[in-house]
Amino acid sequence: MLDEVIDQKLLAGEAERRGLDNSPLAQRRLQATRERILGDMLVETEVNGAITDRQIEALYREQVRLAETSDEIRSRLILSRTKEEAEAVLGVLAQGAAFEAVAAQSSIDDATRYSGGDLGYRTLDVLPEAYANALRDRPAGSTVGPFQTEGGWAVLRVEDRRKETPPTLEQARPQIVRYMTYERVRQLLEQLRGKSKVDVMLEAPVGGATPEPASAPATPARTPAPATAPATAAPAAAVQPGARS
Repeated sequence: MLDEVIDQKLLAGEAERRGLDNSPLAQRRLQATRERILGDMLVETEVNGAITDRQIEALYREQVRLAETSDEIRSRLILSRTKEEAEAVLGVLAQGAAFEAVAAQSSIDDATRYSGGDLGYRTLDVLPEAYANALRDRPAGSTVGPFQTEGGWAVLRVEDRRKETPPTLEQARPQIVRYMTYERVRQLLEQLRGKSKVDVMLEAPVGGATPEPASAPATPARTPAPATAPATAAPAAAVQPGARS
C-alpha cells in the first residue's frame, strides 16, 4: 500500500512537471472530481445529522408491528406440464403416496424437486400471485391445486403456518440506514432543485475543447441517484443555487 501511495505521488508530480495539469482536459477532470467529492461530503454531513439511533429504532418497531400481522407459510410444490398430469399427481397423492417422493419423481421444477418440493417459509407478498392466491386461507396439512402458473400446473401442500419472525434490530439496521439515507438524499435534492435555476446546455462543445481519450479511466461507481434524477445521460448544466426557475 505504501508503494502504491509513493507511485501515485511520483506520477502526479511528473504530470505537473510536464504541465499536464494545465490542459483543458485535466481541468475538466479535476473540476468533476472536486464536485463529486463536495457532493459526497454534503450527503455525509446531511445523513450523519439526520439519521439517529432513535429514528432507526422507531422505524424498526414500525416494521416489527407490520410483520406481526403477516403469516409465513411453508409449502411443498409438484409442478406438471399439463393439467391432466397434475390431476394424475393428485390421484397418486390420494392413494397415500408421500408428497416428497412424488415431487422428486414427477415435478418438472428442478429448483425444488430434489428437496421434495420444499419451498421453505415465505410470506404471501413474496410469492408469485398464483401461488399467493392459492395459499391465502389454506390451513396446514391441506393440498391445493391443480392451478396454472407461468411454469406449468402446480399442486401444493401446506406444511406449516406461523407468524412472521422479524429480524433483530442489528440485523435490520443496515437496510434501515440505506433506506433512510436514500430518503434524506431524495429530500435534499428536491429542496435544492426547488430553489435553484438549472440551465441545461445541449450544444456541442466549442472553442476546440479536447475530447476524452479512449484510454480515460472510467468514472468511479457511485450510489444510484434518487428517483428524482433523470435516467438519461447527464448533459452539461449551469446551476445557480438559490435562484428559483
